[in-house]
Amino acid sequence: MEFATGALGTLLPKLGQLLQDEYNLQKGVKKDIQFVRKELESMHAALRDVGEVPQEQLKEVIRIWARDVRELSYDMEDIVDTFLVRVQGSEPPSKRSVKRFVKKMTSIVSNAKTRHDIGQEIKDIKERVKDVAERRDRYKVDAITPTKTSVDPRITALYTKAASLVGIDKPREELISMLTKEDGGESSVEERIVSIVGFGGLGKTTLAKAVYDKIKQQYNCTAFVSVSRDPDIIKILKDLLYELDRNEYMGIHNTALGQHHLTDLVQEFLKNKRYLIVIDDIWDTKPWEMIRCALPENGKKSGVLTTTRIIDVAEHVGGCYRMKLLTQESSKILFYGRIFGSIDKCPPQFSDVSENLLKKCGGVPLAIVTTSSLLANKSRNVNEWQDVCDSIGSGLRNNPGMDSMRKILLLSYYDLTPQLKTCLLYLSIFPEDYQINKQRLIERWIAEGFVQQGDGRQSLHEIGQSYFNELLNRSLIQPTDMDDDEMNPFSCQVHDMVLDLICSLSRDECFAATLNGDCKEITSSLGSKARRLSIYNTTWPTINMSTLRSLTICSYALINSMPPLSSFYLLRVLDLEDCNLSDHSSIEFVGKLLHMRYLSLAGTGYAGDIPREIGKLLFLQSFRFDGTDIKVVPLSIFGLRQLMSLRVGDSTRLPTTSGLRNLSSLEMLQINVDSTYIAEQLGYLTQLRALMVMLIIKDKEGRWDESMCRVLVRSLGKLHKIQTLVVVIPDDVDADLDGSLDSLCSVSNLAIYGTSRLPTWIDPTSFLLLSFLDIKVGQIRCEDIQVFGMLQALLVLEVKVDGAKQMFERFMVTVDAFPCVTRCRFSGFSTVPSMFPPGAMPRLQRFKFYIRPEDFGGHSEITVDDLALSHLPSLQNVRVRLDGEETLSEELALKVKEALRNEARAHPNHPNIDIRIDEKWIQLCM
Repeated sequence: MEFATGALGTLLPKLGQLLQDEYNLQKGVKKDIQFVRKELESMHAALRDVGEVPQEQLKEVIRIWARDVRELSYDMEDIVDTFLVRVQGSEPPSKRSVKRFVKKMTSIVSNAKTRHDIGQEIKDIKERVKDVAERRDRYKVDAITPTKTSVDPRITALYTKAASLVGIDKPREELISMLTKEDGGESSVEERIVSIVGFGGLGKTTLAKAVYDKIKQQYNCTAFVSVSRDPDIIKILKDLLYELDRNEYMGIHNTALGQHHLTDLVQEFLKNKRYLIVIDDIWDTKPWEMIRCALPENGKKSGVLTTTRIIDVAEHVGGCYRMKLLTQESSKILFYGRIFGSIDKCPPQFSDVSENLLKKCGGVPLAIVTTSSLLANKSRNVNEWQDVCDSIGSGLRNNPGMDSMRKILLLSYYDLTPQLKTCLLYLSIFPEDYQINKQRLIERWIAEGFVQQGDGRQSLHEIGQSYFNELLNRSLIQPTDMDDDEMNPFSCQVHDMVLDLICSLSRDECFAATLNGDCKEITSSLGSKARRLSIYNTTWPTINMSTLRSLTICSYALINSMPPLSSFYLLRVLDLEDCNLSDHSSIEFVGKLLHMRYLSLAGTGYAGDIPREIGKLLFLQSFRFDGTDIKVVPLSIFGLRQLMSLRVGDSTRLPTTSGLRNLSSLEMLQINVDSTYIAEQLGYLTQLRALMVMLIIKDKEGRWDESMCRVLVRSLGKLHKIQTLVVVIPDDVDADLDGSLDSLCSVSNLAIYGTSRLPTWIDPTSFLLLSFLDIKVGQIRCEDIQVFGMLQALLVLEVKVDGAKQMFERFMVTVDAFPCVTRCRFSGFSTVPSMFPPGAMPRLQRFKFYIRPEDFGGHSEITVDDLALSHLPSLQNVRVRLDGEETLSEELALKVKEALRNEARAHPNHPNIDIRIDEKWIQLCM
């Protein structure tokens, strides 16, 4: 069973909450709750065990039982949440509000009908729990254990003929170079370790085997062994000995030797030999460490090659080599070659459908081989090919010919925790090729209850971030929209083949559905109860909406034709992002969705009002309306004490009597500040992790409130958890951010746009964790550059001078300046590489700078030494903008280009050089 545990993770704590005396429930109801809670805890444990077992190993009755448990948990949580909404919203009772709470309970919970309703619903649930528990015992669910897969789906990769391999020559040679290169240092006599990493089906085993076959003759002994997801270290060590010498260790598998003895045997055998060992399919660092103990460092220039799907494992092993997708040309060669014999033998009528099929395969060799093998057995009928193409888009399970691909991808799925399984399945609500914003996804995970609070040391968002990173780490999602250092992705995508898998699993368990075509298909797949629905066309399905928890809409017409709001009573997530609402007059309906956790109007262009009833959404955690033309927000919004994330539109103003300080749970805030009052209120939001502030003109006359910046700076000094800070000042305002500010030692990302000069509070002693700094100032001074150079954790620096022309003042930094910077961009003021002496910027890889010749005293004053790149040993890419008051002479342009070309040739890394002259970028050829 691939699915996780339904709503049990969030339900069980809520049942415990109901047992508190403050809820004034009858003894009989409490006993029923205790019974239900106890049984559900046992089911929770059993369901987690079932989730570890591959689906094909489970009987149909077990799958039905697991589905019923999950449905039961959803229904029970809906009952509990509805009760909580009626009596007190989402906040548990506290000692400070006992009197207020008792008064409220007297007026609501003492009502006989309310008590009767919750009591009767729990009695009904109790009977369902008894029935499901009896079936658990009858089916012996607790005794289920997974069995080993009898056939390894990767086995064919080991026996693929070299002649049939496509697109493997370049990566094979790169790996051989990594394994065998000489660097002249001490490490040249030690063994080389390289780890190939990539997701399932990318061809890691095939590539490792190709490298192994190509160079194994260069070694005294060789071995190729597999670790797999559930490793048996003793068996692996025996396999290793057998591979190393099949004659000597013919009967090794029949011995009863322990791990320590086997490790000694391997060490003894290899101690004086130059060996090549391939360790295939490592899933964890622990097995590697055990195997590593058996491989001696004997100074014989041995080689160790490993493969893994997990980036952290590859980096731990060392020599990380990330597999690349096949190019379009290589994909065509492999695809057409397996079906028609060669690329030029494809009949023209198959061209379009073949392009679509290759797009779905996305450069993954196994996907191409599997698809082409399936088509090779089909008649040469274009319609049949189109059917295959359409079926791949609707799920791998629909195609028996895709079994190998499915099994390989499922290996990665089975290895996930229940929480990660659920988070991955949730991605099935987004269509193919969709870029999923990371923050949007994490906030939706939280709203759905998938992110569980740990020991309290991490916030829910930080835990959600770790889930996102783990899916990236396991190569199940692909990073997109990277930050300027290409280290932190703002979005992700799901490969079509992985999306097919999770859509298939999601449909099997009625978890979620995306409607982008036939409504009949989705209506039948969701059954009688829809929980999560994503719609990307203009037709509403005829399904029961009463249990819907999540709704994503991407169509204006759908908004106008929505079913009655009573159908959405249990809705927790309503995501209308990028749905055109510019002509929509009202969103009054949202005030009735009392269970709402996540509400997004982002990018809709909505220009109406937010209804006062928004204050009734006491569960609301995330509210986004950036990208709208909403002018004001109602005062009722400041009663949303559970709100963790709030993003407002560029034209939105807060009320002059704002209760912003009441939103004490806020962790992420994007806001416009137009008064000292709002600036002062920010200082009370001490849980903020990310703050984006746009300072705006206070009145219609355009008068700037100079005290607003000083108050804002004071407030910032009180936000000791802040990690990301962005402050924007309008271009037409001459203002600075100076003021008294306490240490911002937790800030790692800082962006300031529009300040007249560098704030004095940007101090190396206060910003110990600052890794990203982007600043646009009216003027820059030599001492400012010195400050930047002393920021010890800084990785990315971007400085732009955007104001009236200033006199250039040549600066020179110290030899230990910018110790960690990998990317630097100076724009709007003259800079040359010679300003950074040997020792400064030792890790700089990408450097973009600006030259204005007159700043150096005239064209003739720029020398070759000024453009020397040798001081920057890690340099890989250089972009130079050459500008001046008058049109630059052709002589100077040629001089600069030739100097830079020579520097690139002489530099050990041969960095790429781009130069911009007369508004045109030119890449210099070496």
